[in-house]
Amino acid sequence: MCGRYIHLRKQLSTLEPLMASNFDFLSLKPYTPPSWASHLDPIPSHIVSLAHLPTPIHRWNLPNLPPNTEVWLKRDDLSGMQLSGNKVRKLEFLMAGAIAEGADSVITIGGIQSNHCRATAVAAKYLNLDPFLILRTSKLLVDQDPALVGNLLVERLVGASLQLISKEEYAQIGSVTLANLLKQKLIKEGRRPYVIPVGGSNSLGTCGGTIAGLALGSSLSTLKARVHAFSVCDDPDYFHNFVQGLLDGLKAGVNSGDIVHIQNAKGLGYAMNTSEELNFVKEVAEATGVVLDPVYSGKAAYAMLKDMNENPKKWEGRKILFVHTGGLLGLYDKVDQLASFVGNWERMDVNESVPRQDGIGKMF
Repeated sequence: MCGRYIHLRKQLSTLEPLMASNFDFLSLKPYTPPSWASHLDPIPSHIVSLAHLPTPIHRWNLPNLPPNTEVWLKRDDLSGMQLSGNKVRKLEFLMAGAIAEGADSVITIGGIQSNHCRATAVAAKYLNLDPFLILRTSKLLVDQDPALVGNLLVERLVGASLQLISKEEYAQIGSVTLANLLKQKLIKEGRRPYVIPVGGSNSLGTCGGTIAGLALGSSLSTLKARVHAFSVCDDPDYFHNFVQGLLDGLKAGVNSGDIVHIQNAKGLGYAMNTSEELNFVKEVAEATGVVLDPVYSGKAAYAMLKDMNENPKKWEGRKILFVHTGGLLGLYDKVDQLASFVGNWERMDVNESVPRQDGIGKMF
């Protein structure tokens, strides 16, 4: 017994560093920026451990690539089940900000199937904060129960308060005013709300952000890789200006046009898909096992492959890292459209004379 005990102690000692990192989950820790980012202002003082990092990278064997072109996939869709996607990286800083201000609740805003809103709701509940979500939907549906589909199911399971607003009201009033109206209402009720903007996109969120954060990090660090982005709403000029505002908010001293190239992949509009886009999502899943979401990564990959097909010389011999930003729950909102592409099933034909043989565990 003594020998086994000593052997077990040795085994546990090798696992202690891994166990320590696992116990960091949901912990509030001081944040030290990389040396190349130390001049930015403001710099977050703390970070909450929410994501399962680092997320993996692997070769993505997409069919029909230009000659000698490699595509690698950064799997931020695997940053955690309920918090999956790139949004959790921003929330690590934003939730630390909420805790620092002594908040008892958080407010954020987005579309009816917002991945950011779902991740915010879950993160808030993890940290004993109450989430209030302002969700934009159509005029026809704004007075109806939003149902239990995709991100909405998770939000409602964790007890988030959902405030529906029509797209027309959203456009007329604006996200900042809407969030502030709810904030003032909660303050009058004795609450201490903390407002997180659409997508978590402010200077604080940029420290864990996608386009602005990646482009700034690549520019300031030794990587120096050009970041390419695909806009799935508005247009590239809007996003260049938006990224510039985030960079200016950090006193970065760089021009967005110099560090990121943005192409239009909006298609029919935000969260709206053509049959070609959805069929592409199905074909990629069938060919590579990687399931893309229809709103972000699906449209971006569709636009990238389309550009490769139309301009192969531009991509030949290049090594590309594509960031899968998650959002798979959004697929549940597209099941009716996907039904025409995903029909691979049939009744199994079994002859009655086949002798019975049980496997492990009885089900009857």
